[in-house]
Amino acid sequence: MKYFAIEGNTQCLDGGAMFGNAPKAMWQQWCEPDADNRINLATRALLVEYDDGKTALFEAGVGAFFDPKMKDRFAVQETEHVLIENLEKLGCPHDTIDYVILSHLHFDHAGGILSAWQKDKPLSLLFPQAEFFVSKTQWQRAKNPHARDRASYIPEMIELLEKSGRLFLVEGETHPVLQGRMRFHYSEGHTPGLMLAEIDFNKKPMVFCSDLIPGMAWVHHAITMGYDRYPEQVIDEKIQLLNQLIEREGSLFFTHDEKVCRAIVEKNEKGRFVPHAVTLS
Repeated sequence: MKYFAIEGNTQCLDGGAMFGNAPKAMWQQWCEPDADNRINLATRALLVEYDDGKTALFEAGVGAFFDPKMKDRFAVQETEHVLIENLEKLGCPHDTIDYVILSHLHFDHAGGILSAWQKDKPLSLLFPQAEFFVSKTQWQRAKNPHARDRASYIPEMIELLEKSGRLFLVEGETHPVLQGRMRFHYSEGHTPGLMLAEIDFNKKPMVFCSDLIPGMAWVHHAITMGYDRYPEQVIDEKIQLLNQLIEREGSLFFTHDEKVCRAIVEKNEKGRFVPHAVTLS
């Protein structure tokens, strides 16, 4: 197996929203804000090439589907579809990908499966040969979102996925179509049915932790986001996952950390979780 961190479009979001009830005096030590109090965020995907030639892409970032007004509102930095360009540069273009694993369907994690915005042209679904996987619980949420997170979903994408004939809803630890290539953990504190993929990495687990732990700073277990629907549950779920990974000598893959894609975690003498950046090799 080979592993590649694929950078997608970057964006800036309000630091206070990203760090919930943590004071700015604390979080600005981890992420320096700009004049508008925004911090830089990656929307990074993970590409895995299996020994039998199959390829799996874990998430697709925010992409470039926003019209200019919404692009500015969410401070997406690039106009071009960065993920698609980077897959091309790697020699693995989007139309050759076999599986796309979507932890959830918020626009900054799944928008990259859509074509880039063009005036007077409807959005289309990229990855024409891929089978798409999302949890059944998250799909139900996306189909009938709460007022709290309605703006996080893309109605056109939901319709395109539904009509594709290539959408698979996951309910358990894996899905038969995936032939045991990965297993899933589930989290409910950020959004219903957040699906965290666990991949074998040199015979040890690596978990694509998505919005449960967006980056290095959020390994601190009490740090949650304003976007989390149940912050206390997020904390409990993080503690459980991190303790398991320490016991199993596993690692985390981050989608939103501006600089670090992978880390291992240990506990210090005070019992706090401490992340250490490591390479994806």
